[in-house]
Amino acid sequence: MGSSGMSIDEIVQEIMRIHGSLPTRPSIDEVEGARGLIGNLEKEDQLKIEAIMRQNKRKGVPEELFKILQEMQRNAVLFQSKEQKREALKLLDLDNIHSVFDDLIQRATKCLPSKSHDNDPSSSLIEPNDLSLANQVSFSGGGLNSPTTTTAAASSSSYYNSTEPIKASELYSRDDSYLNKAKATFLVDGIGVGLRSGDALSGPKIVDSTLKPASISGQDGEKLSLIKLASMIEVSSKKGSRELILRNKLSDQVEWLPDSIGKLSSLITLDLSENRITVLPTTIGGLLSLQKLDLHSNKIVELPDCIGDLLNLVYLDLSGNNLKLLPASFARLAHLQELDLSSNMLSVLPETIGSLVSLKKLIVETNDLEELPHTIGQCTSLKELRVDYNHLKALPEAVGRIESLEILTARSIGNLELLEELDMSNNQIRVLPDSFRMLSSLRVLKTDGNPLEVPPGNIVEKGAQAVVQYMSDLVANREVKAQPVKKKKKSWTQICCFSSSNKRQRNGSMDYVNA
Repeated sequence: MGSSGMSIDEIVQEIMRIHGSLPTRPSIDEVEGARGLIGNLEKEDQLKIEAIMRQNKRKGVPEELFKILQEMQRNAVLFQSKEQKREALKLLDLDNIHSVFDDLIQRATKCLPSKSHDNDPSSSLIEPNDLSLANQVSFSGGGLNSPTTTTAAASSSSYYNSTEPIKASELYSRDDSYLNKAKATFLVDGIGVGLRSGDALSGPKIVDSTLKPASISGQDGEKLSLIKLASMIEVSSKKGSRELILRNKLSDQVEWLPDSIGKLSSLITLDLSENRITVLPTTIGGLLSLQKLDLHSNKIVELPDCIGDLLNLVYLDLSGNNLKLLPASFARLAHLQELDLSSNMLSVLPETIGSLVSLKKLIVETNDLEELPHTIGQCTSLKELRVDYNHLKALPEAVGRIESLEILTARSIGNLELLEELDMSNNQIRVLPDSFRMLSSLRVLKTDGNPLEVPPGNIVEKGAQAVVQYMSDLVANREVKAQPVKKKKKSWTQICCFSSSNKRQRNGSMDYVNA
C-alpha cells in the first residue's frame, strides 16, 4: 500500500484506519491480571513437574518404561499450561501492539503543521474546530466498519463550518487510569484540540481511539475464563470491593484460583460455590477482613493451613466437596459461628474443633465419621449439631454436657450399637425414629418432660429394652402392611356369568360420572 502520492489528509486517515482496525485495547487491570496469571501457571508447572520427577519406580518396572511415563506426564503438564496461557499471552501481545502504535502515532503527530495557513489546501485538516478525522474513527474503540463510524463520518462535514470551540473535557477518556499510563501528549477520541492542566500542546494530536474502560463481567450468563477471573480480581482489589459473588460463574476449565486473590484485603463476603475448584491458593489467608466464605459444591480435596488465618470468619460452607481431613489450624477460627462440612469424605474431625468456642451450628452429616472427638463438649455455644448419615458407633458423653444445645439430629441413631444410656429429658420429642430398634445395648432411657406419643407411656414405663422391642415390632408390622396384596384371579365361570344387571349398574355409574 504506497503512500507517495497521498496528501496529508489521506495519510492521516490511513494511519487512523490501520490503528482503528486493531481489536479493542485491553484494560490495565486485564494486562496486570494476565501477567500475574502467567506467573501463577509457571509456578504451578514447576511444582507439578517436580512431583512427577519425585515418583518412585516400583520393583520390576523397566527403567525405560518408567522414564517414558514421566516424560509423557511432563509434556501433558506443559501442554495444558500452554492452553491456559494462550488467552493471557494473546492479550499481552495485543497490549504490546497498541503500545507500538502509540509511539508511531506520536511520531506522526509531530509531523503535522502546528497552525493553519490560508494558502495551504490542507490547512482545514488542522483547524482546532476540525473534527473530521476524529469522527471517521469509532469513538467506541471499534474499527472503521462499526455503526458509530458510519454515522459520524456522514455528519463530519458539519464541523468544518463550526464556530463554537470544542471543550477539551469532551475529548478525554472517561477512565483516567489510561491517561496516567499514556504519555503526556496523548489524548483520547480523535484529534486533541484542548489543554489539560500542565500539558504543553503546540498543535493538534492524532490520538488513540481504542482505549476503553475496564470491562470484565461480559454478558449475563457468560462463564469467566481464568484470565477474566484474574482481571476481575485486579479490578475488585483497586476498588476495595467488600463482596465478590462468583457462584456458578467460573468456566469448567477453571480449577484453581490466581494467587492475586490475596489482594482482596477489604473483602467481607466471598462466594465461589458451585464451580469446579480443586485447590485453594495459600494467599487466601490474606483475606483478613473476610467474614463469610462459601465454597460449597466444588471439588476441593484439602484445605491449606492458612485457612486458619481468616480470624474474622463467621460463616464457612464447605459442603459438597471431597475433603478427607481438616487442618489443625481450624483451631484459630475463634469467631466462627456456622460450619457446614456435610457431604464430604471426612472420617475424623480434629481434636482442635473444641477450640471453636463461638460455634453455634455444626453440620457434618453424610460423611464417614465413626466418632466425634470428646473435645466437642468444649463448644459451649453450640445450639445445633447435625450428624446424620455417618457410621457413628457412639456419641461422646461430652455432647450431653453442652447446655446450649437445642437441636441434635442423628436419624442414624441406630448405628450407636454400644449405647447403654440415653437421656433425652425435657425436649419436645413426640416420636422416636425407626432406627431406635437397633439399640440392642440400651439399658437406661430417660424421656421425662417430652410429649412422647410413639411409643406410648405404658411401654416406656417398662424400660429401655421394652421400648426397643416395641419399635422393632412397629417397623415390622408396617413393612408387612406395605407389601402389595395379591389379587385373586377370577375363574372362567365368574367371568362368563358376570350379570347384565351389574353391567348396567356399572355403565350407569360411569354415565353419571361423565355427566
